[in-house]
Amino acid sequence: MKKVWILGFGFFSISLIWGLYNAFVPLLLDDFIKSTAVIGFLMTVDNYFALFIQPWIGNRSDRTDTRFGKRMPYLLLGMPLAAIFFSLIPFYVSLFTLVLFMVLMNLSMSLYRSPTVSLMPDITVDSKRSQANGIINFMGGVGSVIAFSAGSRLYGINHSLPFLMASAVTIISLIILVTFIKEKRDTVTYSVAEKKSVNFKGELDRSTVFLLGAIFFWFLSYQGVEALFTLYGTHYLNMSDSDASFSLLFFTGAFLLFALPSGWLGSKFGKRMMITVGVIGLGACYAIMTFIDATTWLRLFLIIGGVFWACININSYPFVVATGRETSIGTRTGLYYLVSALAAIISPPLLGRLIDMFSYSIMFIYTTVGMVLALVCISLVKDKGLTAAKPAEDNLSI
Repeated sequence: MKKVWILGFGFFSISLIWGLYNAFVPLLLDDFIKSTAVIGFLMTVDNYFALFIQPWIGNRSDRTDTRFGKRMPYLLLGMPLAAIFFSLIPFYVSLFTLVLFMVLMNLSMSLYRSPTVSLMPDITVDSKRSQANGIINFMGGVGSVIAFSAGSRLYGINHSLPFLMASAVTIISLIILVTFIKEKRDTVTYSVAEKKSVNFKGELDRSTVFLLGAIFFWFLSYQGVEALFTLYGTHYLNMSDSDASFSLLFFTGAFLLFALPSGWLGSKFGKRMMITVGVIGLGACYAIMTFIDATTWLRLFLIIGGVFWACININSYPFVVATGRETSIGTRTGLYYLVSALAAIISPPLLGRLIDMFSYSIMFIYTTVGMVLALVCISLVKDKGLTAAKPAEDNLSI
């Protein structure tokens, strides 16, 4: 799995940038914009790009063939551009330049996010992909932790330092990836899709449609909690701002600690099985949290929920890839990000509207219903088994 750990540097840099972006860019926007709704809209620009650009880029990378490989050309273009525009964000001189740098950074990230993710199944046999996804998500989680810890300290010294640090890490990560991962040497089976027009419809068989539906519904639940939990804690449970935000660390910390074990379990017992266990478990946690008003018990079930979320999240992307052809990995990666981005766009305002109508007591009822719908969808997905070729054992040292 050495190559997967190396690929993890790409996810490490992506998570580092997004962590710092989500933490500090709203503070910069607040100097110009007093409407929280407008700031919230500007902070979701990446999801709109994910709807349109990432599926196209993912499909295009399937049909790309250069001396650097299929995915690496997009990393070579997107990562330096993202580093440049991210480093420029704190040096804005007006609202226009701030938003311009934000948009250009988000656009640059969209150029290489799907190809970076697609590299994981490219260099990993199907039976090892859940473990590999656990590794890269663990690396991404470490990037997020550094963003919130070291990033906060650097921001206190000078607002530009965390942005410059993340940009430098992105360039270093690119150098590591280009140096140690050679696509035509390291991919399990290097194959290029036919150069024809984009055909997403061809990927949408019955199982894939229900799987994408399940992904949409569990992200609908997750994104709602992530966006509005602190308000739930302060307005409904009478927690302080710091206690409410700190409580979320119990969920994310449990997810990070269980990322590697859930990948191993997915490889041993099957991706669909672990996803189903995760959906049932997280749905049960949400249902129980509907009746909890004590901080200690809430945090306990957030920890349990984080473990079940790892079972879902770590195994879902490899399962999306496993239900298709090896030549469609980039396309299916784009579809995965399309439905998760759609949920991220829809869920916060939808849940917010329901809260306005019924009070905060509706939050975990909403998330429980989302997980029930996800369970219905995943139960209708047929596990087609392994689709990847199984090379000789001596080719598995990646």
